[in-house]
Amino acid sequence: MAANAGGLITEPAVRVRNLHRSFSRNGGVLNGLDLDIAAGEFVALIGRSGTGKSTLLRALAGLDRDVAGHGRIAVPGSVSVVFQDSRLLPWKRILDNVTFGLRGPGAAERGRQALAEVGLAGRERAWPYQLSGGEQQRASLARSLVREPQLLLADEPFGALDALTRIKMHALLRKLCETHRPAVLLVTHDVDEAIVLADRVILLDGGVVRTDVRVELADRSRSAPAFAELRTFLLDELGVDEESRR
Repeated sequence: MAANAGGLITEPAVRVRNLHRSFSRNGGVLNGLDLDIAAGEFVALIGRSGTGKSTLLRALAGLDRDVAGHGRIAVPGSVSVVFQDSRLLPWKRILDNVTFGLRGPGAAERGRQALAEVGLAGRERAWPYQLSGGEQQRASLARSLVREPQLLLADEPFGALDALTRIKMHALLRKLCETHRPAVLLVTHDVDEAIVLADRVILLDGGVVRTDVRVELADRSRSAPAFAELRTFLLDELGVDEESRR
């Protein structure tokens, strides 16, 4: 349970209990994982490769049908997913990509508004190949948020972008989430990205939650002492040696 601004107790947007998932006889990827995410909360999920981050995201997205019966998962009725690859349909123009699957006479206008929100006003008639990598991810975010999801799942959505574009996308995502207020689960290997974006950072290890820390920083710039302190703590939890941090 979580308390909202009025002090009332509300159900979490996401509730996972005792979730197990295995792909071989050599051990599980998820081993009795428990997790709650409150409505409107932004959670970043970090951990070494193979610790179950993307496996958990796929389970929450309903993309892993075989996970049924291996624990309890409760998610909202409206869920959108953003991947590292924008997954735009190359044979459809950008507006048609954003509104793909939407029904009703207002769909096109909603798509235009979503594109304007991500800084792509005027690009409605462009083809995906005419957009840069950062613009394609902006279109992907527009496609996800045009449906006003209660849960946004993001699997390393900025991993293929250059450093400057990533910084711009971080600011955009924070702005969009403040406007639309979905619960968010972001999978990332970038500790700095997790601290910049999230309300909570969760570290998976051995298929369970090993570290769960709230990000309560007045200043999220990387030069801030509190940012550096939290970064050091999380890197220590990940077991990253000093040489690899440089």
